[in-house]
Amino acid sequence: MTGLRIYGIKNCDTMKKAMRWLEERGLAYEFIDYKKAGVVTSHLPDWMARAGWETLLNTRGLMWKKLSEEERNHVDAAKAAVLMQQYPALIKRPVLDTGDSLLIGFSPERYAEVLQ
Repeated sequence: MTGLRIYGIKNCDTMKKAMRWLEERGLAYEFIDYKKAGVVTSHLPDWMARAGWETLLNTRGLMWKKLSEEERNHVDAAKAAVLMQQYPALIKRPVLDTGDSLLIGFSPERYAEVLQ
């Protein structure tokens, strides 16, 4: 498989697990730190179309807890898009784009199913 791109934040433990999993299986990938690269605005519409905003929006992380109650209330696709663009840390990590599939979060079983 070629053309794997993994998006996330370099110092995230889940990212490290996913990248280690890929490396242990000899799968080459390109890592894109979406906080530094500023790719969220250009990629988010595609990711939302392919995976759904509910899958992408990380409501269990520290960034979500830091939001005001008003920001967390009544979230729909449009509001989720604005929040994820404003706070990229709200996007579940990693986002692995295989070209055919978009995998959100890290699951060794799901990675194995799609990548091997």
